[in-house]
Amino acid sequence: MLGATLLHLAAPDFTLRWTHSVERTEWVERWTIAGDHLTLRSAAVRGSGAGMEPGPDAVLRDGWWVSPGGLDVPALHLAASGATTGGWTLCADGTCRELGAAPGGPLRIAPCGASAID
Repeated sequence: MLGATLLHLAAPDFTLRWTHSVERTEWVERWTIAGDHLTLRSAAVRGSGAGMEPGPDAVLRDGWWVSPGGLDVPALHLAASGATTGGWTLCADGTCRELGAAPGGPLRIAPCGASAID
């Protein structure tokens, strides 16, 4: 794969954190790799606004609207335009990495059997 990055995680759980490009508000999602798909365990947003409305079951905790997960997807696709306030922070296995801060193609996060992150 030309220009691709592959990252293998030792544990099935990871967190994605970013700042919304318009509202400049923090967003955090907790995910689990479950076989051939990813399962959203929870999502939390510090406020609301353009495209960031809390889910119907969200609860306000310490300034964060926390929504339960339950969404299963085969992969996540993250745009990497470089035109936002930054990329995403992926935390897993006790380490955090910044992804997609520079302009480039979209990032794909998927279970290993589905090409992982490329």
